[in-house]
Amino acid sequence: EETRRSGRELRFIQARYKMSERGIPGFITSHRSSNIDSLVVRMKHGLKSLKYKPVDYEQLQAITEAKKLESANILLKIKKTEHAAKLSKEQMLLKQHNQVWWKEHKRLHESRQKVESELQAFLDEGSECFLDLWDLRYKLSRELDEFQANTVQPIWQLREDLRYRMMEMQTNRECPEYEFNPDAVVEEVEFVKKEQKIILEKLDLERVELEQELDKFTSEALACSSKERTALMHEIPGQLLALECPYPDLKASVFTEFQKLADEYWLKLQEIDQDLKDISSTFQWSKEDLWIYQVVVNQYPKAMQGRRTLYLDMLQKLLPHKSREDFVAHERAWDHYHFTRNQWRALVFNWMEARKAFLLKAVMTLAEACAAHETEVMLANNRRKQQEICADLKEKVLRWRRQQEEAAQLEATIAARRKEEEKEKAKFQKEKESLQRAQDKEKVKKYWAEKQRKWQEQETRDLLRLMEFKKLMSEQVIKDKERVQFRQKLLEKRLMEKKEAILKEAHEEEERKRRLDALRQQVAIVAQFDPARMMADTVASKARMGIGTEEDFFLLKPLFELHTFSAEQIISDTRVRVELALREAGLHRTLYAQELLPKIPPPRLPRRDMESTVFKM
Repeated sequence: EETRRSGRELRFIQARYKMSERGIPGFITSHRSSNIDSLVVRMKHGLKSLKYKPVDYEQLQAITEAKKLESANILLKIKKTEHAAKLSKEQMLLKQHNQVWWKEHKRLHESRQKVESELQAFLDEGSECFLDLWDLRYKLSRELDEFQANTVQPIWQLREDLRYRMMEMQTNRECPEYEFNPDAVVEEVEFVKKEQKIILEKLDLERVELEQELDKFTSEALACSSKERTALMHEIPGQLLALECPYPDLKASVFTEFQKLADEYWLKLQEIDQDLKDISSTFQWSKEDLWIYQVVVNQYPKAMQGRRTLYLDMLQKLLPHKSREDFVAHERAWDHYHFTRNQWRALVFNWMEARKAFLLKAVMTLAEACAAHETEVMLANNRRKQQEICADLKEKVLRWRRQQEEAAQLEATIAARRKEEEKEKAKFQKEKESLQRAQDKEKVKKYWAEKQRKWQEQETRDLLRLMEFKKLMSEQVIKDKERVQFRQKLLEKRLMEKKEAILKEAHEEEERKRRLDALRQQVAIVAQFDPARMMADTVASKARMGIGTEEDFFLLKPLFELHTFSAEQIISDTRVRVELALREAGLHRTLYAQELLPKIPPPRLPRRDMESTVFKM
């Protein structure tokens, strides 16, 4: 029995080995290696023994063919599934591409309409400088009409002619007399194709020329813009130049700091520009491929899910000569370029912010300098005015002192002259008494008369001058007294006002305290101190718990007595009846009702002790 079992296993292993050699994979590897080793040991000396039966190769062949057919069917199903999955993936991608294309088409259409409307509004302003633009627009529209008439219209006419001939051929298909010459139609179509091909080649050449010309203009404009940007960055703003500063050194230092700031940012911009040039030089794609890559990538928004898969799929369709590795490498370089470009924009934005901050700080600094200079000038003017006032007062004091000294000197001179006059009189009297002779007496009289006249004239002049000095001094004394009295009155008035204000505040404080005391007396606590009553149960709590209540409960009897007004008492009030009548008539919100209701007296006047006197104090 063991030998027969070993023979069957040997035949099964041989059949599987042959099937694996004929193309059915995975049979030998699926068998366990331990069983194979045991069978080899057992059959090591019995392969050519007569105890084993011969192998049925036809049955094995049939099993092999069945396994091959089953494997082929499974492989076919796998390929169909992969093909269906690929088709569904392509359809899904196409659907997403279609959505993105429609959104981009809508956006571009709206942008075109907006630009055309702005251009039309710009041209409709009617200025004389737009006449050349209008002429150019008219010329371009006329050339476009001519191009459509020469190229597009023949194609449409040929299309309509072919449609008409096809309809005529379908209509006269059964008519034996109808003859149709397809060679002429083919020749005509080929002729139109050749013409269109020539026109398209010509248009391509013109497009290439225009693109080259635009590239040239773009490079020149960029060169000019770089020069202008350099000049603009290093140019001192007109706002700083227009500011006035009393200190030239401060203004020069502000300009120097601005130049340093501009040089710093300019060096950074130069470095980023050089990095952009280096990155651009690494692009080995053609301009058309770069333009296609940029347009396709920009079509798909950054927030879109699966954006990279979509635009890589579209790029593989539009640029089949590029491999995925090329796309990945260019994508990495483009991201680096875009990142560097964003750094450039951020640096320009920082430069603008730094420039604004510097201008603001410079304006504030110069304004503070101007304010300080004005303060210094004002202080110098005040000091000069004080010195002028002091000098004027000193001059007045010196002049008044000179006047006093001159007046004292004149008084002394008059007194000395009077004393001398008295002496002369006494001497003359003595001479008069001593000289008895008439001749001498006459001479003495003449001399004395002349001397007397001169003295009188001199005294008159001195008296007049003394009177003038006394008058000036008296006027000055009166003015000084009036000034002192005026200052004294002002000081007394200020002191009186301060005293009145202090007294008024004290009176108001006393009045406020008195009112507060009256209010405190009105709201003072009048209940006696009773801690037992405070801690005891209330009547309501006792009633709720059933303490002290009667055994018989009357449903209609209220729990507590209410001290209020009944409906009859309320209706008996004239004010309520009048208000209800006005409300029914819809007049309760009118001015008439507002004036009437306060004038109606209550049925019973309130007591005098219930009237509030808080606001009457």
